[in-house]
Amino acid sequence: MTTETTDTAEAQPVPELAAEVVEQWRAEEAELVDLLARAQRGIGGIAAFRLGPTPTVLVTDPAAVQHVLGRHPDRYVKRSHRARMLVGDGVLSATGDAWKRQRRLLQSQFTGTGMRRYEQRIAAAAQRTADRWAGYARTGETFDLAEEMRGFALDTVWRALTGQPLDDHTDRELRSVERVVAAMPTLPTDAADARDAVAADLARIDAVAQAAIDAARSSSGTEEPGVLHTLLDASSQHPEYTDRLIRDELVTLLVAGHETTATTLTWLFLLLDRHPEARTADPQALVSETLRLYPSAWILPRHAVEDDTLAGHHIAAGTDVLVCPYLTHRDPALWPDPERFDPTRFTPGGTRPAHLGAYFPFGLGARACLGTQFAVRETTALLDLLLPSYAPRFLAAPTGAAYSITVRPDGPTPAVLGA
Repeated sequence: MTTETTDTAEAQPVPELAAEVVEQWRAEEAELVDLLARAQRGIGGIAAFRLGPTPTVLVTDPAAVQHVLGRHPDRYVKRSHRARMLVGDGVLSATGDAWKRQRRLLQSQFTGTGMRRYEQRIAAAAQRTADRWAGYARTGETFDLAEEMRGFALDTVWRALTGQPLDDHTDRELRSVERVVAAMPTLPTDAADARDAVAADLARIDAVAQAAIDAARSSSGTEEPGVLHTLLDASSQHPEYTDRLIRDELVTLLVAGHETTATTLTWLFLLLDRHPEARTADPQALVSETLRLYPSAWILPRHAVEDDTLAGHHIAAGTDVLVCPYLTHRDPALWPDPERFDPTRFTPGGTRPAHLGAYFPFGLGARACLGTQFAVRETTALLDLLLPSYAPRFLAAPTGAAYSITVRPDGPTPAVLGA
């Protein structure tokens, strides 16, 4: 049970994973997720481990998740985001009052009535993909499914941002986003060195963003403005919205708005290939179950800025905390047979945990993904068109996952279409 007070007099230290387990993990050169899984299995939903002189705390227990993300985001804050070199001061990495202002401006664009303006754009991007798949079905051409999903998601978010469909030149240049994201886990720890390592790709991204800003500025009277127009309008009243900050918001929305959606859809089709009996399930249930296994953000780092008591355990100010939806979603105490792909968990009468902190593929609380409604709408719009007519058959399939900003399949996904 979560304790809502910062009085730590009666709190116990967080149990810590044995040093020899950490050393074994190092020797195996395994992914971080493997170490986190060992901590969860060996200790439980609140566990500590040391990679340096001070412990890091893993949080997967639902009540503790809600405490950290939902109830006390002021005690557990974001620090410098690992994607900062790419997204700059955009809403993903911003903190404090700047984040509140940026979030407030963008939230109205992606919730409630704001979503209505994107319905036709989402439908047009989905139809564009469906038309291309009709061609693949006629010719028997082999295509890479992950590339298809990337193209669809990028086209959709580009239409939302600019009011225009994605053109071939912009598509090619924005490959740089994918390259930077893929390189992040292996980049130097020094920020300047990391930027230098991907400088050419960052320059291409900057050029695309500036061209889009200039085009939006020159077409401010169009009937179908995009999010960029909202940001440009804000600059007339808020001097902090310079072209640089507008660029950072644009790139943030591009990264958050296409990388996660493309990955989710790729996993979904891979899962359906393994479980064809699920093809008739409701598209939203399919998406929800895919997000359970492969949440949009698999790990959510936070930093404790004050002493706290978390489920009876003392969290000292300065502690790094890792909230991990990937592991919460695969906890057998919460999800029976958790590795099984079962969309009926998310249909009426399905069995799923009631606790809010047991399922949070888009985060939780004040810093949850502001594009959740947009992401769900675009994925279901595409599935409504593709699932009744096409069943991709994979000629090869990835054998594992790569853990970066998202959890991506670790290899190509060549496929052909069958009816």
